[in-house]
Amino acid sequence: MTETTTATTKVKTARHVASSFGLPEMPKFEMPNMEMPEAFREMAEKGVAHAKDTCEKAKAASEEAADLLENTYAVMAKGLTEYNLKLIEIARTNTRAAFDCTHELLGVKSPSEFIELSTAHMRKHFDIASAQNKELCALAQETATEAAKPLNTGVSKAFKKAT
Repeated sequence: MTETTTATTKVKTARHVASSFGLPEMPKFEMPNMEMPEAFREMAEKGVAHAKDTCEKAKAASEEAADLLENTYAVMAKGLTEYNLKLIEIARTNTRAAFDCTHELLGVKSPSEFIELSTAHMRKHFDIASAQNKELCALAQETATEAAKPLNTGVSKAFKKAT
């Protein structure tokens, strides 16, 4: 009977202290002190070790992937810069050619000379434009190939590790 009265007094005191601070009453759960079986402890330790190992592998893989993407972006940025510089060079060349053609056409004295000069300019410009397009295509293809090299290397490494 004394134990019941003592327990009731402890609960009332805990309620009084909790309610004086405006906090809800928190039930107290005490865990029984019992020994874990050795097999369960080993299984838990193996699980923790496996989780740590998996986490380390994931961290290493994500760092490799970040490096791979960084290298790929660097190669692409370099290639795109070269491509854009080539486009600017082509635009300058074509603008100069257009001004030269216009200057020549201003000196024409007859309609037949105008047609002859403009036709010659069109042929010349078509040949130049074809060569420029081939050059741009080759540059774009080279950039794509160079950008794919780090990706191919990284994917090959990943598959070798997986097997």
